[in-house]
Order: sequence, then C-alpha cells, then structure tokens
Amino acid sequence: MPAPRIVITYCVRCRWLLRAQWYAAELLQTFESELGEVALRPAAKDVEAGVFRIQVSASDDGVPTTVWNRKRDGGFPDIAELKRRVRDLVAPEMSLGHADRSANR
Repeated sequence: MPAPRIVITYCVRCRWLLRAQWYAAELLQTFESELGEVALRPAAKDVEAGVFRIQVSASDDGVPTTVWNRKRDGGFPDIAELKRRVRDLVAPEMSLGHADRSANR
C-alpha cells in the first residue's frame, strides 16, 4: 500500500494559503515517517468559494476520507483535533502525547 497522502484544499479568494501551509507543516512534522505527501490544492475560484477541506487517502482503494471540512465542521480545526483525526487513519497506534491527554479531559 502506498504511503498516505493528504490534500488540503483552500479558497484562493479568501486568502487561506498561509493557513493551509501552516497545517501542512504541522502534519508533516508530526507524521514525518507515516505520510507520503501533503499537497496544497487551490480551490476553483468560481466553484468552491469559502472551501477549506482536508482529505486523507490512506486506503488501498485511494478514495479520500474527509477529516475536516470548514463548512461541515464549523470553521477551522484546532491543530490537536486535526492531528488526532489524521493519526486515527494513518497511524492508529501512534501516541500524540499532550494532544491525546487534552482530548481525554
């Protein structure tokens, strides 16, 4: 099975590139040996206004799982929550240290 791939789709008109880059850097740093790629995808200007979506392709069929959708989930993810959702798909046995402890409160 190929290494998991993450795609962060962001709204260009909303100027969310820097936010997308920050999430990408956080995920790459946390999952440095578990991920194959983190891609940044600008949304089509006329089709997907206001989009901010993070998808993980971690299965053999290559069908991505949406781990965060700004419109569905309400705003932008807390980084600890995003890391937990990604971890659950790409490395369920991995400990996230303090991020796991804060979820159990």
